[in-house]
Amino acid sequence: MGYHMAGHLARAGYAVTVFNRTRARALQWSAQFGGAVAATPAQAAAGADAVFCCVGDDDSVRAMVRGPDGALAAMRAGAVFVDHTTASAELARELSAIARECGVGFVDAPVSGGEAGARQGALTVMAGGEESDFTRVEPLIRSYARAARLLGPAGAGQLCKMVNQICIAGVMAGLAEALHFARRAGLDAEAVIDVISKGAAQSWQMEHRHRTMLAGEYDHGFAVDWMRKDLGIVLGEARRNRASLPATALVDQFYADVQAMGGGRWDTSSLLARLERTTEDKA
Repeated sequence: MGYHMAGHLARAGYAVTVFNRTRARALQWSAQFGGAVAATPAQAAAGADAVFCCVGDDDSVRAMVRGPDGALAAMRAGAVFVDHTTASAELARELSAIARECGVGFVDAPVSGGEAGARQGALTVMAGGEESDFTRVEPLIRSYARAARLLGPAGAGQLCKMVNQICIAGVMAGLAEALHFARRAGLDAEAVIDVISKGAAQSWQMEHRHRTMLAGEYDHGFAVDWMRKDLGIVLGEARRNRASLPATALVDQFYADVQAMGGGRWDTSSLLARLERTTEDKA
């Protein structure tokens, strides 16, 4: 996703320097968009007005920002660090405090929309941090986002992304069960979706995933491994704030079953494959 987001920044006329742990990927980006390639996060961040990070998890973010080769060590006072990684709210608060000590602004800004949204410049960005810092980077974010909103202090963006993932997990589980039920009932599942998608049952998942689900195609989209990482963050936060999330915890276990089937890299819509496997095992 970061590949496309950086590309939109370059297309918008900003001078962009990229770092990727896989150097070949950074060189590919440079050949396509014309920006510079750095050997370390610190080199990429040196002298920049804004630094954007989009990696996999809390530890990966820490590796990008901390230490002598990390971005924060090289950022000039008054610059803003924006973390687009889906990570914990605790990490956001931790990095915000470190950034302040360095005289640097910080915004946690996880995104929704997937790789397709990043490619199309149509992401949704949920942000936490100081309003002054968000105001400075919002015009840059708008080059690859159709919506961006500040929701509160550091960590608020990550908390909002957790709400997003709770919703997606529940809707995806419901869609998988609905398609499974339609098939077992002898209905034309495609015709069923054509009808109910015109009413209150409509969702992004229904519109964009039902055909591939019915075809048994899952080699695309947002991986089950990443969803389980996200739901782990959600459930950890729920233990801290005492939120009751029984449905989310159950869907997380369903995804564990998909992983056990060898589907860790399958799209999250592969919950249907789990139901069909379970039915076959009972037959």
